[in-house]
Amino acid sequence: MGAMSDEQRRDFEAAAFRRLVGHLRERSDVQNIDLMNLAGFCRNCLANWYREAAEGAGVTMDKDEAREIIYGMPYEAWRARHQREASEEPKAAFAHSHPKHS
Repeated sequence: MGAMSDEQRRDFEAAAFRRLVGHLRERSDVQNIDLMNLAGFCRNCLANWYREAAEGAGVTMDKDEAREIIYGMPYEAWRARHQREASEEPKAAFAHSHPKHS
């Protein structure tokens, strides 16, 4: 791989992030608990990381603003439209692998 400038790296990382967020918006059938069980993060984690980055740069952002950026709509609207009650199997897997969140 050739030399990459810091600006190129930032631009490529931003493009990959935008693609990930777009993919997650398209895949509303994939529930956050499924993401947590398989990958250890979910849409809410991305929103938290986004908010932390903004605040690290001196930009005040609350949880709802960050979630709307990731979900593409207010979080409560996304939940009403796409979230379903998880079955016992994913709940048990989540409780086992993330005991501090259960």
